[in-house]
Amino acid sequence: MEPYSPSNVISVFSTLPNPANVVNGINGLDGDDKKKPLNLWPGMYHSPVTIALWETKSKIFERLLDPPLDAPPQRELLVRTPAQSRTTILYNFSSDFVLREQYRDPWNQVRIGKLLEDLDALAGTISVKHCSDDDSTTRPLLLVTASVDKIVLKKPISVDTDLKISGSVIWVGRSSIEIQLDVIQSPEDSVALTANFIFVAQDSQTRKAAPVNRLSPQTEKEKLLFEGAEARNRLRKRKRAEDKKDGDKQGEHRWQTLLAEGRIFCDMPALADRNGIILRDTRLENSLICQPQQRNIHGRIFGGFLMHRAFELAFSTAYVFAGVMPCFLEVDLVDFLRPVDVGDFLRFKSCVLYTELDGDHPLINVEVVAHVTRPEIRSSEASPIFLSEAKATKDGFRIRNVLPATEEEARRILERRDAKTLHPVQCS
Repeated sequence: MEPYSPSNVISVFSTLPNPANVVNGINGLDGDDKKKPLNLWPGMYHSPVTIALWETKSKIFERLLDPPLDAPPQRELLVRTPAQSRTTILYNFSSDFVLREQYRDPWNQVRIGKLLEDLDALAGTISVKHCSDDDSTTRPLLLVTASVDKIVLKKPISVDTDLKISGSVIWVGRSSIEIQLDVIQSPEDSVALTANFIFVAQDSQTRKAAPVNRLSPQTEKEKLLFEGAEARNRLRKRKRAEDKKDGDKQGEHRWQTLLAEGRIFCDMPALADRNGIILRDTRLENSLICQPQQRNIHGRIFGGFLMHRAFELAFSTAYVFAGVMPCFLEVDLVDFLRPVDVGDFLRFKSCVLYTELDGDHPLINVEVVAHVTRPEIRSSEASPIFLSEAKATKDGFRIRNVLPATEEEARRILERRDAKTLHPVQCS
């Protein structure tokens, strides 16, 4: 081995502060030996906005750094207003070059996938604010993202103009809460994107559903938002009840008709419609091992990271399918069916479910399913399900009709189409 001297050795140092030495948001505070426990360290992958939000959230948990083993759950429910949970984050893109470069995409707009991470982190911070009981003798609730009900892009988001995200709790059930976030871009201060997240509360020891603080809307706008969220919750419950019955003859006739078109491609490809394509031929896939750097403060893989990866695969799927640059319109649903842990082998599988024409804009509906795969025990379980919609950016551009080859695919296409009739998207 050749000798070396300090002059030809390059040392590598962390560019991030050590979370164990951050006290009250200040690095290296003298006179205080208080250290943050390892389970409250976020991973090192995340954006500066996400890290700042988690730092705010973890300060609430730090009041119970060393709780007694028999710490009781919250004794009584409090009544809070939406204003008490309202939180705003600012992106000074116009003056902060480094921050701007972290969020810039190839078309000089904000990376939507990266923004999804920050939205999830902000929603988590808001949920903790609402559910905290300010009692240092009780154990805090465990709050997890159950689903994302809707994310709608109303206009392109420039990376050269300052941005802010503001949100609050708009509805609560027994153990679930809905949070609405608005992404606002200056100088007009118009809403560029809206997102609705649903969190569920669990007892941190038993992992059973736990009741959350009540919500008292004060203004007319807050009351309207509460009523709208209540109506969506009733609709979800009714839809689940209808899905359990799932025995109507009309539905069976619809998927059989749709499947008959797809079978022509399988059985008589030479006679098939040249404007059609089988669903399986639209698929893309990627895989990864979940790393410690991608964990949240609960030690599991950050839901925002999963949404980021799913979004970029969905965008790529629409791009390679259409052959022109797609324009993202909305995320219609993200369901977190089960948690994802550090070390899990995750496979993202995407496909175009169906296409439609909205005026001159062809719309492309993409589904991404994440599978937690365990080769040693030969198991594969679905985790987040991500549904998004994009449009081709070229007016009058023709895209192919997607057809199912199996009964399962036919049912999934019809289920997605039916859901869209309840929440139609509007092209800008």
